[in-house]
Amino acid sequence: MENQAVAAPKKRIYSGIQPSGTPTLGNYIGAMRNWKLLEDEYDCIYSVVDLHAITVRQEPAKLRRQTQELTALLLAIGLAPQKNIIYLQSHVPAHAELAWLLNCYTYMGELSRMTQFKDKSQKHADNVNAGLLTYPVLMAADILLYQTDLVPVGADQKQHIEICRDIAQRFNGLYGDVFTIPEGFIPKTGGRVMSLQEPTRKMSKSDPDECFISMLDGPDDVRRKIKRAVTDSDAEIRFDPENKPGVSNLLAILAALNGKKPEEVGAELAGRGYGELKQTVTDAVIEALSPIQAEYGRIVKDKAYLEGVMKDGAERAGRIANRTLQKVMKKIGYVLPVR
Repeated sequence: MENQAVAAPKKRIYSGIQPSGTPTLGNYIGAMRNWKLLEDEYDCIYSVVDLHAITVRQEPAKLRRQTQELTALLLAIGLAPQKNIIYLQSHVPAHAELAWLLNCYTYMGELSRMTQFKDKSQKHADNVNAGLLTYPVLMAADILLYQTDLVPVGADQKQHIEICRDIAQRFNGLYGDVFTIPEGFIPKTGGRVMSLQEPTRKMSKSDPDECFISMLDGPDDVRRKIKRAVTDSDAEIRFDPENKPGVSNLLAILAALNGKKPEEVGAELAGRGYGELKQTVTDAVIEALSPIQAEYGRIVKDKAYLEGVMKDGAERAGRIANRTLQKVMKKIGYVLPVR
């Protein structure tokens, strides 16, 4: 018999998203819409990282609701639970267990230099807790548990990938080849969406309502927010982020949703008024979000289906995570439980 070529194993992608409110249009364009495109080429794991959420005080009922809603939204953008693992971080105890172990291989100096720790300590000066400091170690545990090859990452998260790699390499240096060393992953398509009111800053759901479009904003809200979006006074439509950040942000949104380059859509709209630009962007945003919102509305009402997806996802994630955790514990020298 002729030897048949064996297909190379797929690379594994891990991504976590916090249930701290509905994702924005920026989250969708920059990351989430690309996830559907990855499921055939990669082995994808998506976690609603609810353990990370409590570094800031949460209202229990709101956290519970937002966690379920975010899970429904992940399914509504088209992620197939049969092809991807979709689960809640708190449903897999290995995350917290490995985070403690890795804390003991991470240095205080590394953690205190993290930009996010400095920023959040200033924003929440009355609640500078230990979890805020060790947040990057839990993030490292999230990634390393699944022997992750690639982590979708924005510029503001590069530090977290770097410290994750440092921790993994330090552990491997002591105990051998235990962890896969992950790489940051920048999808081929994407875009950086800026605040509608401060277009030199990234769109964020923690900003005032007028600054961002939520993925669940209805058509009236989308129209109102884009109508009020900051532009400038020279009335010329062209893509020039440095000199025309507001207009360029609207062109970038339109280009991302139409699969074109911002310069291209800028040229198409040259000579038109800002009112027409805003109307064109509004129509594109509503067209992109409406089918997702309709599917979300259906899924979020089906509690049994949602619970089934979460249960199945946690079981599949747990099998992978526990293999890594057992390996780590054995290397360190723990007496493993009899199973």
